[in-house]
Amino acid sequence: MLHFEDFAVDQVYELGSHELTEDEVLDFARQFDPQPFHLDRVAAERSVFGGLVASGWHSAAIFMRLYVDEVLGRAASMGSPGVEELRWFVPVRPGDVVSGRVRILETSPSSLRADRGTVIAFCELLNQRAEVAMSFRARGFFGRRTE
Repeated sequence: MLHFEDFAVDQVYELGSHELTEDEVLDFARQFDPQPFHLDRVAAERSVFGGLVASGWHSAAIFMRLYVDEVLGRAASMGSPGVEELRWFVPVRPGDVVSGRVRILETSPSSLRADRGTVIAFCELLNQRAEVAMSFRARGFFGRRTE
């Protein structure tokens, strides 16, 4: 189990990868972001993207899954007050293989609650060409060791 004390500045976590299928892109878009360039191949080809692209929110959800599988699922995570500076740089398309990476920027024990600390991380989702598709800064609360 990872605790607050296990996170160190400049530590990097590689989160594994996920290959997007066209069906997955369409299903997510139908439910959560029904814009034409996410749903309709013909409209997407005529759009600024020149083809079908995944929703940025889909990219964020994929990142979150990778992060939970590799880090949060084995950590004393106590939630998050949010993310900052979320940016989408390169469209993610069906057939892309995306991978996640987290670099720890800062750690600070809570001044109010001795049982936790805050970890600030720089998070990226990259495609198979090592292009950054999305990045953001995340704040997370993690439990401290009690022994």
